[in-house]
Amino acid sequence: MAIRRTRSDQRSVGAYVAAQPLPARSVLRRVRATIRKALPGATEGISYRIPVYKLGGRMVLYFAGFRHHYSIYPATARVKWALRKELADLVHSKGTIRFPLDKTVPTRLITRIAKLRAAEAAELNVARRSKRARR
Repeated sequence: MAIRRTRSDQRSVGAYVAAQPLPARSVLRRVRATIRKALPGATEGISYRIPVYKLGGRMVLYFAGFRHHYSIYPATARVKWALRKELADLVHSKGTIRFPLDKTVPTRLITRIAKLRAAEAAELNVARRSKRARR
């Protein structure tokens, strides 16, 4: 079950985190800081009512808080393959990586996920530019 959200969560990531229950806030602050450190040039915003990080206008990573866990999206095929051992018990559905709120935030793993997704986004941006140049 998702945590109740207020209208303020649609404006900024800070407001989104602040609207979460106290136990989730500190965890989500750590997740946010980890992603920001891993993606220093990313723009931060809200999309689909949850935090999103974009590079070159392309979505790289989302995160969301829930009652007993938080999730990172998307778990692409490349991410799942590259981190298959670390993600063995964490991939919940096709595109969701789920972490329990009561465990230590795996900052190294989140950093690796963010960097893999950034590489994917960069490759897609290059492919998009070369496709446009061929027209």
